Amino acid sequence: MMFSPKSLFKNSIKPLVLAIAFSSSPHGYAENALWDMSLEELGKIRVTTLASGTATPLDKAAAVATVITAEDIEAMGANDIDEVLETVPGLHVGRIPFSSPKYNIRGITSTHTPQTLVMINGVPISSLYIGHPSLVWGGMPVKAISKIEVIRGPGSALYGADAFAGVINIVTKGSNDIQHNDTGIQAGSFNSLRSWVNYGARKYNTDIGLSLEYSQTDGFDSIITADAQTLLDSLTGSNASLAPAKTNMGRNTLDARLQLEGHNWTSHLGYQRRYNLEMGAGIAQAIDPNAKFSSDRINADFSYQLPTFVDNLKINTRASYYYADQQAMVNNLLYPAGSNTVYPVAVFPNLFPNGVVGNPEYREEQARFNINGEFNGFNNHIIRAGVGFFWGDIYEVTEQKNFLPNLLPRPNGIEEVADTPEVFLPEKGRTSYSIYAQDEWLFDPQWALTTGVRYDEYSDFGNTINPRLALVWVNNNKMSTKLLYGCAFRAPSILELFATSNPVILGNPDLNPESIDTYELAFSHQMSSDFSYSSNIFFYEINDFIAFEFNPVTLAKQAQNIGHIQGQGFEHEMTYTPNDSFKLTGNYSYQKTKDKTNGGTVGETPNQELYLRAEWEFKPQYSLNSQVNWVGEQKRSANDDRNPTHSYTTVDINLQAKQVFKNVDMALIIKNAFDEDVHEASQPPLKPLFQKAFVPNDYPMAGRSVFAQMSYKF
Repeated sequence: MMFSPKSLFKNSIKPLVLAIAFSSSPHGYAENALWDMSLEELGKIRVTTLASGTATPLDKAAAVATVITAEDIEAMGANDIDEVLETVPGLHVGRIPFSSPKYNIRGITSTHTPQTLVMINGVPISSLYIGHPSLVWGGMPVKAISKIEVIRGPGSALYGADAFAGVINIVTKGSNDIQHNDTGIQAGSFNSLRSWVNYGARKYNTDIGLSLEYSQTDGFDSIITADAQTLLDSLTGSNASLAPAKTNMGRNTLDARLQLEGHNWTSHLGYQRRYNLEMGAGIAQAIDPNAKFSSDRINADFSYQLPTFVDNLKINTRASYYYADQQAMVNNLLYPAGSNTVYPVAVFPNLFPNGVVGNPEYREEQARFNINGEFNGFNNHIIRAGVGFFWGDIYEVTEQKNFLPNLLPRPNGIEEVADTPEVFLPEKGRTSYSIYAQDEWLFDPQWALTTGVRYDEYSDFGNTINPRLALVWVNNNKMSTKLLYGCAFRAPSILELFATSNPVILGNPDLNPESIDTYELAFSHQMSSDFSYSSNIFFYEINDFIAFEFNPVTLAKQAQNIGHIQGQGFEHEMTYTPNDSFKLTGNYSYQKTKDKTNGGTVGETPNQELYLRAEWEFKPQYSLNSQVNWVGEQKRSANDDRNPTHSYTTVDINLQAKQVFKNVDMALIIKNAFDEDVHEASQPPLKPLFQKAFVPNDYPMAGRSVFAQMSYKF
């Protein structure tokens, strides 16, 4: 029997694509229109599972979402996930004093930005201790990533705590994603070296995906001109500051990922090792050239689809485990040798001749179990429901330090204060239970209504209920409009609740969880096979926002519910592909956030961002990819009288050569090609105790860097 290309497309390839795009989704209301689309058009459909728990094309998803594929990451020349996330509209990667990033979505930011839920393969990896991945995060390499899904806006109705400003889901490569086994090496600026291997196979009726990646770097050497000790020197008369000095950003990393998949089950195992991890501007915002921390993280999960005897019913279970630790490899200097902290030299001469030492260490474990069902036996409805259990524990909290709670020296020098009231954090645990239900109702061939609600019960602060509502209209698969509402909450972290005996920050056991209500209107249009665009506007209100505010009794920052925040803005995205050899993508975002309690701005996040990326295959097997990222000025918070940070523009270039030799690809990657002076906003001053910021001239970022890369497919 003979098949024409057209019949082959219609009878085999196209149904497969449609099945992927509309699997378990009510959004097949546009399926008839899809039969009229070309294979090229179908190949451009990006699918997310974050919005509703089922695979759904982006323009029909019940949320404002972005999907970044492995091909996108390669075109960017990105080495770390932070470089990738910076390209998402409305998402800015800021910095805290030490090595961790701040994922600011739509202007929602705080000391550590725990308002963004980070997941790997759908399992949260946010630390119970601090609310985001970890103080000793150290980034995440990208060679093992299949795609990154980002929801801008609340996701608590599906994902619970911390899905507040947005959700980031990192999907790692399985066997089906590794089309060619490959290994590679990259070397470049800052004595950076990176190597990796990806291997996929099918053995014993099991798909196996394995990824390994190792990297080492001295880190960028930008100069910090003044630090916290500079300010203490001016107040106490000491001369201890090491500034000006370079930012300490060196690290060694090891990442391993294993995915096993059978007929009705999937398992993931991940290991992340960070060592020789330097603390950037210093853990207390005073330069420390010697501090090094290490961290180990293990995450594992197992999913199984249970057999059922009811038509149109699927029941899935998932169990997961997470472990993390934080260890000081050498003594960490909060303040350098010769520091007099807050006491004048005339009163206490040479108070800390060897510096102020503090080595906070801990271990953490988490376990989760979820069972959810999906039923599509009702006409035009898909009903999802589930229950979940969470257990988390922080244990083996230890601290070696040479200072008393009043910042005077300990008589015996450095001492272990574990199991005493002077340790930085008591050992605490948390449990929670959850139940949720969601209905996707196709009440018209072009209209879908998603409603859902989730109830969470916590062991340490009570319960919370979070609803969601999404109305989606799709016109002939070319145009869609969404009206979205979501309510979300953020549970206070253990640090925010219980931090103690800390000269910098203190917890508050009386905190309420943060809550947010978000309203969105989104529009997208596939004008032609070459050009598409989307726009959305949003408004949100936050109550009981948690921030560390000055406490006149303790003379430290203490976690407090500071009140009411409002934010609004819009985001635009476009894609233009005039031919097979050229592609242009871009986005622009604007947001404005106000602290209604004091009438000032929230600060520490840009109001505007613009991103453009051009991909040009100028010869067969050769391509030039360039991207431009403009970040607008970052205004200060109400208690910070410094001028806004300067806007900046960075240009990255990625020259790729495929099959230079048999199975060998090469690339030359240039970051910040024009050596733009980039600074990220530092934290505001601790008024009224200190009138100036600890790092007054903000955090310097990397200048121009160059990397050469070679990979081999086997």
